[in-house]
Amino acid sequence: MNGLQERKIRNIRLTIAYDGTDFCGWQVQKNGRTVQETIEKALEKLHKHPVFLHGAGRTDSGVHATGQTASFISDAENIPPGKFNLALNSILPKDVRITGSGEVHPSFHARFSAVARTYHYYLYPSGVRHPVLRNYCWQVKRQFNLPLLNDYAARLVGQHDFTAFSGPRNEDKSPFRNIHAASFFPMNGFTVFSITGNAFLWKMVRSIIGTLLELEYKKAGPDRVREIIESGNRALAGSTAPATGLYLHKVSYT
Repeated sequence: MNGLQERKIRNIRLTIAYDGTDFCGWQVQKNGRTVQETIEKALEKLHKHPVFLHGAGRTDSGVHATGQTASFISDAENIPPGKFNLALNSILPKDVRITGSGEVHPSFHARFSAVARTYHYYLYPSGVRHPVLRNYCWQVKRQFNLPLLNDYAARLVGQHDFTAFSGPRNEDKSPFRNIHAASFFPMNGFTVFSITGNAFLWKMVRSIIGTLLELEYKKAGPDRVREIIESGNRALAGSTAPATGLYLHKVSYT
């Protein structure tokens, strides 16, 4: 029996926050700094061997997270499960932080065990573009009609084929997604769009935001949202909102 097999193996869950500004997304890639690779390098330092990290969601370049979840198998007996956050934070760069850690059941998988994901998109309605906010929201030079935007959002709820809101390089096997809740609300000068679903297609949330804001600007009727969904035609939807305003807010498990 080798040394790895003799050690106690534990399944560890992490809750992660990161500023996506200087990352090329979550998933490891050949060229570009990613969140997954950055955390895996820190885990390798702690374990003295490579450790693979499973993320709950593959955020794109420039997208942030306040509640990303990831899991990995650990044989580091010298680190208590609840202390992995402290150990990793002592190594990680300042734009990534582990906000919580703990041991979970061996069958737990950050991606496949998730039952819902919640994204928040931050809009800043103002006539003046604030330089400090440029990487953390979408600054739009007008005020919004929130009741109308929420009428649009209500049409998203339910199980639908969201092809009309997917990116051109989407590789998901099925375009069907179940949206549990979607709404706009004001918060500290921002307008926040919150959407919760079982999963999302590539660039789906950003495509929805871009579309709804264009419809609101044109004062289109709420049924236009359903018409776009049922068409399955990306050309009928609006532009894709910038990545800067999008945050993976929470991942839910049973």
